[in-house]
Amino acid sequence: MTTRELSYWEYKSWLTNIDFTIVGSGITGLSCALQLRKLYPKSEILILERGSLPQGASTKNAGFACFGSLSELISDLNTHTQDELLNLVQMRVKGLALLRQSLGDAAIGYEKNGGYELFFDEQDKLYANCLEKLKTINNLLQSVFKESIFSEISNSFNFQKIKPRVIFNKAEGQLDTGKMIYSLLKKVRDQDINILNNWVVDSFEESDTGVLVHCNEISFKTQKLFIATNGFASQLGIDRVIPARNQVLVTKPIKDLKIKGTFHLDEGYIYFRNIDDRILLGGGRNLNPKGEQTDLLGTTQQIQQYLERLLSETILPNTPFEIEHRWSGILGVGHQKKPIVKQLSNNVFCGVRMGGMGVAIGSLVGKELAELLT
Repeated sequence: MTTRELSYWEYKSWLTNIDFTIVGSGITGLSCALQLRKLYPKSEILILERGSLPQGASTKNAGFACFGSLSELISDLNTHTQDELLNLVQMRVKGLALLRQSLGDAAIGYEKNGGYELFFDEQDKLYANCLEKLKTINNLLQSVFKESIFSEISNSFNFQKIKPRVIFNKAEGQLDTGKMIYSLLKKVRDQDINILNNWVVDSFEESDTGVLVHCNEISFKTQKLFIATNGFASQLGIDRVIPARNQVLVTKPIKDLKIKGTFHLDEGYIYFRNIDDRILLGGGRNLNPKGEQTDLLGTTQQIQQYLERLLSETILPNTPFEIEHRWSGILGVGHQKKPIVKQLSNNVFCGVRMGGMGVAIGSLVGKELAELLT
């Protein structure tokens, strides 16, 4: 391993006597750091972040405060038992509550405007299946919400090429992703926790007394290592996490925009919402599953054109719009949606595989990751 020269001062101030090192400064990593500070008030905590800002999905998501659309939950029953699905929903609800309690609704721009699931005109089978199983899912979730969450209502938004009836979710909300991460970062720094940006962990070696971390051609020792990189976890040898890229676009402000809430299409593969008099629209990785199974950021013409066509033909028919922002984020998915929170070895731990639900469960997974020490 080639070692880049650091000064005595740099090693002494940032890379000496480190108790806990966390890889990733997204929701999970920051939440892990805060819980470690609570459990070990005098510890030296360091967070390493590969980007100038959190690089995976924590600053690049759509800001859905959700626990899964009706069709998603029905689909999950193909790969999960009812108890497993119920536990997943409970985790998401508990995680959102923890996030809101920790930061406050004003600090994260939280609004409870409800969520809507739409169905394309040609999706007769999916639509009928959701209507048939709506009551079953409501009954299953009764123990979590103490009421029926999903209901069938009319399409009152003038969406085109969509079934005249949609599924409404009264428990769904939305938040401002930028405000959320900004507030988390501020809280972490206020707790005297160091964050080093643009530091990519290449590998690590464990010994009886700790872990030697190799990054940016530099090596340093930490007592414990916590991997919270989610979509990039496979780069550090966690092979049960598959990277998945989601592409997003945001329009310029639209005058008299009437759309308000969070919206799901195509079993959750497409999603959109209002934000600052704009429409944020994302997803579409199901158009090219293999191509979007990547940890490389970037947008593609195929998916961006599809998203724009959805805007013009379905979401904003007869309404002029311009696209102002485009980006992508990297999710961590797998054959199951339950997060992996486990001890990998004596001194190495991981909290990864958010399954596209990082906003909902990231805070809880981070807390549980830190508590693995206890």
